[in-house]
Amino acid sequence: MHLREYVTFDGLGLAELVRRREVKPEELVQVALSAIEAVNPSLNAVIGVLEAEARATLARPPPQGPFTGVPFLVKDLVLHLAGVPTDMGSRLFQGLAVPHDSELMARYRRAGLVTLGRTNTPEVGFNATTEPVLHGPTRNPWNPEFSAGGSSGGSGAAVSAGIVPVAYANDGAGSIRIPASLCGLFGLKPTRGRTPSGPDVREGLNGLGVEHVLSRSVRDSAAMLDATQGPDVGDPYGLPPPERPYLEEVGREPGRLRIAFTCETASGAPISPECVAAAEDAARLCRELGHEVVEAKLGIRAEMLEIALRAIWSSATAAWVDAVSAMVGRTPGPDVLEASVWATVLEGREIKAVELQRAFAIMNHLSRDLGRFFLQHDVLLTPTLPVAPYRLGVLNANAPTTAREWAQRAFAYCAFTVPFNLSGQPAMNVPLHWSAQGLPVGVQFVGRFADEATLFRLAGQIERARPWAQRTPRIHVANAAGGAA
Repeated sequence: MHLREYVTFDGLGLAELVRRREVKPEELVQVALSAIEAVNPSLNAVIGVLEAEARATLARPPPQGPFTGVPFLVKDLVLHLAGVPTDMGSRLFQGLAVPHDSELMARYRRAGLVTLGRTNTPEVGFNATTEPVLHGPTRNPWNPEFSAGGSSGGSGAAVSAGIVPVAYANDGAGSIRIPASLCGLFGLKPTRGRTPSGPDVREGLNGLGVEHVLSRSVRDSAAMLDATQGPDVGDPYGLPPPERPYLEEVGREPGRLRIAFTCETASGAPISPECVAAAEDAARLCRELGHEVVEAKLGIRAEMLEIALRAIWSSATAAWVDAVSAMVGRTPGPDVLEASVWATVLEGREIKAVELQRAFAIMNHLSRDLGRFFLQHDVLLTPTLPVAPYRLGVLNANAPTTAREWAQRAFAYCAFTVPFNLSGQPAMNVPLHWSAQGLPVGVQFVGRFADEATLFRLAGQIERARPWAQRTPRIHVANAAGGAA
């Protein structure tokens, strides 16, 4: 198989070729390795190739899953593979290896995926761009001077450039949706608790963090959630199972939805005209598709968001850093942690239990308020980002800072995404707009708690009405010299 042919298929398409015996998994792995070799030097998306791991997977009888034989990449944060070193973008964590798979990784294996490598992430995931000191910046395939987003920027750049059709990502404040917006991809953050984080993590960032993937097609995301959704043994809670497979929802008509629309953030800060234009264009498209679109205000208080985020993020980061430090035998400090993370760790060690309880109370009230809002609306439409695509270097996590200054800077990029990490609702980025400079500018759709089905139906309808798969970035596998494996 040639690279140019490889990138015309999504993950389910490649799996179908394997099922029909038109291509062997070994051939797909070799093509994907060639894709890494062809474009990764320009992107720095893949920071560790796991060829031996992939070959070992191929040496065993393949599971008959929805993605059998499909090459896959994993973001180097939270999820881990048995015995494979991980560093989470940090000099402090280098050499850490866990002796067992995460439950989610085990489900990826059962789905038939073949893991080829680890993707870049900012240190401990605390940035809206992927530029760790340890591995250097990941570049955006649409313009390498621009950010691919964070914290799943490595996965976003890799999928956008055609290295793999789908890659693992996670989202604690927008880390799936932000790279999806900047890299021109589909990215769904599932409902809190829909996918497992264990057994080593109870719930990421006290419930803010959720695990899923970045993909080019809507159906790959749906099929992947079918393969991975549901509680693990001992999980703190579970959700009602879906009425039918999410993959079936993608092809179903959503009916006439009542879609709320806003371009206002909780703080009232100015929004990039490009982001407003993207959301307004999406609203027009939804009206053309027969939906009712109404302007609405959420009434979220920015100062409450900041209180909750800082208490949760700082305390969780401090606990995480101290726990892993004990495992690797290194002492955390400014020589092995970036300035922003070290400041956050110091603040987190001082957080009182009553402050954390207040943060949880804010989460509770926000969830209840948004729950009532969604009694009157089926979906909410917003820009994904408040700012236009941004260049590398604008969010330097290693510049001198205080914890509060860094939180305010970083979370400003998450103004539209983070409320729904706090409330736990599903939300997705859909790639519908490109700037005058040819850079992707995504829009966000938010659904009711535990209602990914409506989002997948709407996303499938939008993808059929305005397909995006034919749009490819400047740095792409199809443009690689010769186009052959």
